Amino acid sequence: MSVAGFEGSYMGANDRISDQAIMECKICWTPYDPAEGDDFRQVLPGTPFTALPDDWHCPNCDAPKEQFMVQTDPGAPAMLEARRIGEQVAKLTADFREIWHSKMRDVPLVNKALSVEAVGFVSYEGRGLGVLVSPWFMNLFLLPREGEDWAALVPGAKETIEFPSGSYEFIHNVREMGGGYKACSLFSPMGDFQTQAQATDVARAIMVELFRNENRAETDRKSEIRATREAEIAAVEEAETAQAAEDARVEEMAQPTRRKLISAGLAEDKVEAGEDIVEDAAE
Repeated sequence: MSVAGFEGSYMGANDRISDQAIMECKICWTPYDPAEGDDFRQVLPGTPFTALPDDWHCPNCDAPKEQFMVQTDPGAPAMLEARRIGEQVAKLTADFREIWHSKMRDVPLVNKALSVEAVGFVSYEGRGLGVLVSPWFMNLFLLPREGEDWAALVPGAKETIEFPSGSYEFIHNVREMGGGYKACSLFSPMGDFQTQAQATDVARAIMVELFRNENRAETDRKSEIRATREAEIAAVEEAETAQAAEDARVEEMAQPTRRKLISAGLAEDKVEAGEDIVEDAAE
């Protein structure tokens, strides 16, 4: 519900008040604490000031809502951080929507049942973190914190980043509209998803599982399995290379060169002549 602006703080900008803001009547100094609500008007505890009915008045002096000002707002920093990340995400989403419409629509592997959508972005160690769903990929994105410039990132460079659930490989990139970011591939292509809702549900589940410590053992095990598998593949490739070299050597021995074929008769004649000389000498 939209409400009229208040006079006491931020020039009446309600969107700068968090749901935790404790407001104070500037006429009689009566506070409104959202954790307590207002028994007089039967406003339940947990009701933010901005969600109060338009006709709500100060329970002490009957002053209108517009006469209240911010006393304290413990949720303001988190709200401002969420807004900053929201602006970054809006640029990122717009960037990839432009790519979709200009370059990717006719690519055979895209899933046209899907669209570009940002899912579950939160602040993680001061940086925006969330999932971007598109018709051709689903990636985990990490965005720079306030004052951090990622314009100098080298596209294609790799970096391993730790989360409660394990270690993940991110690839650096820079876009003209959204700036620098780091992305971890989750799904590509996206043919297994039937609907946008199915894809976004998976994205939300990933954001939950990413912060579960109990997933670390499984993640580490996957890394171990992958390393073992890579070692097995390398061993097979090495054995195949050695076998190929041995096969080539055997084939070379089985098939004499042109020079050997030409000189073979002469070599035999020389051996026979030598045997005759030895027999004559013996006689």
